[in-house]
Amino acid sequence: MPYDVDVEADGPYLDVIRSALRVCLNYKPACGQGRSAGVTLEEFQRLYSDDEFYAWFGLDSPLVYAAHKAAGGLTSVYRQIGIACQTLFCKVLQDGLGLTAPDATWFYSVPRTKGKPRKLSLDGRIPLARVLVPERRRAVEAWLTDAAARVNLRRKKVRSLEGCVFEVRQGYKSNDAKRQNADIANAASAYAHDYLPVMLLLSTQIPANLAERYVRARWLLLRGVNSGSPVESTYAFCRDVLGYDLAGFFQRNSGVIKAETLTVLKGLLQ
Repeated sequence: MPYDVDVEADGPYLDVIRSALRVCLNYKPACGQGRSAGVTLEEFQRLYSDDEFYAWFGLDSPLVYAAHKAAGGLTSVYRQIGIACQTLFCKVLQDGLGLTAPDATWFYSVPRTKGKPRKLSLDGRIPLARVLVPERRRAVEAWLTDAAARVNLRRKKVRSLEGCVFEVRQGYKSNDAKRQNADIANAASAYAHDYLPVMLLLSTQIPANLAERYVRARWLLLRGVNSGSPVESTYAFCRDVLGYDLAGFFQRNSGVIKAETLTVLKGLLQ
């Protein structure tokens, strides 16, 4: 697909976002039927018209279907933006630091009383030993020292760090206790494997109480602000440590991304 000649290098990154958003165009609400593919308007009206109780209340109206579609569809939009951000950031890690795909990903196993160990993963990794570009290696080393100080790690632990791992979110829109507990467990596992855990947000959307909980668990929290230091700001981190202006990418391509999002939203509201 063609791109503006001035931003040709943005093409692969932009495709990640486009592909994720377009998944939402096919969204159909399940309407309590448990179908992964969802139900069409015709199927919805037939189901609700045949149910006397719902019909008595007028819930077989196309407006109810539209409301279900819009509500669930917006959740899907947020989810797909999050998936796009994870994929995009992992690509930036690889391109900026010269890492392979296996280098830039991290998995660990949790033993079970029965059956095979459970395999869990985070969204990105910087293994310091695999950063072979001298300039970028020095930038990562300096940043890692500052980041460790920010989360109050002891010197002995700082010296043993082999790099860092990332949980990437577009933002944090809920107070899901199960998700929080899993994140806290991930941080503990990261430290056990000598990696600094980093919660990297592309936006500023996170409840204050949740941010405080992650900080207490010694996550380094990077927020989606376009100012501040690389141990505070996602975009400063990308510029100063990875050598890529991620905020600039979003700014250059905002018109295209907005158009894609608007197309999806219109489709969900029709």
